[in-house]
Amino acid sequence: MLNRNLLLTGIVVGILLPLTTFVLLYQVFNLLEVKGAASSSGLSPNFRIRTLAILAIAVNLIPLNIYRRKRWELAIRGVVIATSVLAISWVIYFGPGLI
Repeated sequence: MLNRNLLLTGIVVGILLPLTTFVLLYQVFNLLEVKGAASSSGLSPNFRIRTLAILAIAVNLIPLNIYRRKRWELAIRGVVIATSVLAISWVIYFGPGLI
């Protein structure tokens, strides 16, 4: 069996999974908006994008838990690094609009 307990594996999974999740959720909400099942108005101008981004970052908990059960410490470290970079990016991008 191929050992995937690598720092690079965790970083790649930790970045690609949230990006894919964000794109899928964004497209679903756009489709719902076109069909009239969702409203484009929100609590603030960027509420939907901000919320979808934080949900996409939170999806990293799934591989984190899987790697924890397999005791892949290096892959866990990669996912944590990627999640930290994404979370800091979220705060830098959306933080000024929250104040």
